[in-house]
Amino acid sequence: MLRGLARRSHLRLLTPRNGIDFSSNDYLGLATSQRLTCTLTDALAAGTQVGATGSRLLRGNTPEHEQLETVAARFFRAESALFFSSGYLANFAVLTTLLQKGDLIVIDRSVHVITREAARACRAKVTEVPHNDVQAIDGAIAAWRTAGGKGHAWIAVESLYSMDGDHAPLAEIAALADRRDAFLFIDEAHATGVFGPDGRGLAHHLEGRENVLVLHSCGKALGCFGALVTAPSVLREFLVNHCLPFMYATAPSPLIAVAVTEALAILRDEPERRAHLAELVSFANKTILDRCGIEPSGSHIVPVIIGDNSRAMAIAAALQARGFDLRGIRPPTVPVGTSRLRISLTLNVKKTDVSNMVEALIEELESNAV
Repeated sequence: MLRGLARRSHLRLLTPRNGIDFSSNDYLGLATSQRLTCTLTDALAAGTQVGATGSRLLRGNTPEHEQLETVAARFFRAESALFFSSGYLANFAVLTTLLQKGDLIVIDRSVHVITREAARACRAKVTEVPHNDVQAIDGAIAAWRTAGGKGHAWIAVESLYSMDGDHAPLAEIAALADRRDAFLFIDEAHATGVFGPDGRGLAHHLEGRENVLVLHSCGKALGCFGALVTAPSVLREFLVNHCLPFMYATAPSPLIAVAVTEALAILRDEPERRAHLAELVSFANKTILDRCGIEPSGSHIVPVIIGDNSRAMAIAAALQARGFDLRGIRPPTVPVGTSRLRISLTLNVKKTDVSNMVEALIEELESNAV
């Protein structure tokens, strides 16, 4: 099996970080924030535990967890919030717990693998529709109802797609969800901290609705790890009482809960980080268009579609050898035939780094031409 992966250029290896950061999700540079470091140092000195010691339903529920969830609900303008140890777990937990037999979930074809796998693991009927096609979502729900579907309809999208860098038409999808009496699950993983007032994300105007749940990653722009799910209070209580990944997992570190709480405060207090990133994104997108002729995504995630797996990985390796930590992305993370370089823009780089990376990219695209 491993040899087969190698033959198809699908074999994955753990490699150390090296070179200028064009691959991480640390969009605002908070992972190395001195303010976060000092907050954690102070929390340790004050006696905050590193480990939770048990699940939230046993002795693992700490004041730090409850404080974070209170602050997060207020920050995102939601009724309630629930903290999970990872975005993967949060996706899986929400979809496998809330969706019931007889329900329908419509997923965008470009949603991340974790959402797709969570949808397939739940008891609902799964329908996949073309990317950002609101009419297709509407048609899928209508066809299901016509065929006798009696349960709840769900729609799962990303607000900013992690491999394409484009936005979902959230206003149209939310209006459709209202019209079709459907629930809307929005993964804000790559938008939280970067977009919206105070970095509240692209779905900030939908928070607090009875039919909307939002996932906010804490391991990307917030510089920590874990994930927050904001939702109506009744759905939060349902998760607390029925969600096995929540009930039977050791709670996230109380120390990390403190860090995430402080990261949310940084979003509010330091808007210059978002402004600086927006300026860098504008510069990078224009440079890539002008120098490479590649249509930019307009966001901090810029895909360079290569197509062939081996060629994508060869170009990525060549760029890494030149000091640019830029990774190749292959199926099943992206569709077959769309292997790519995923350029991630963060405050860990400068405009000169972007310019140098683009010039190196041009040279490697030419030297590794088909």
